[in-house]
Amino acid sequence: MCVEVFHSWYLLGTALGNAAGGLTNFYLGRYLVFKVPEQQAAAQGVRYFVVWLGSMLLNAGGVYLFTQLLHLNYVYSKVVVSLLVGVGFNYFLQLHFVFQKS
Repeated sequence: MCVEVFHSWYLLGTALGNAAGGLTNFYLGRYLVFKVPEQQAAAQGVRYFVVWLGSMLLNAGGVYLFTQLLHLNYVYSKVVVSLLVGVGFNYFLQLHFVFQKS
């Protein structure tokens, strides 16, 4: 949306999308997916931020590499990189590190 509607740079759109998605994902993970609302939110938030920051860097770097080096359209780059990072990085770290059950 940032790129298509507001004509912003695709990497800025990627970063802003990750920020908005991160807030939503934390809430959904805490209450609906992993169901651990009894754990201290601040501790979960710090662990989540570390994982989210890594995710954002991997997403931005991956989109840049796929777009600039492989000359893929940024939309295709974003889809491929998001799937790889989401399944291969985010899910497992959230399951075993961020929202681990005691």
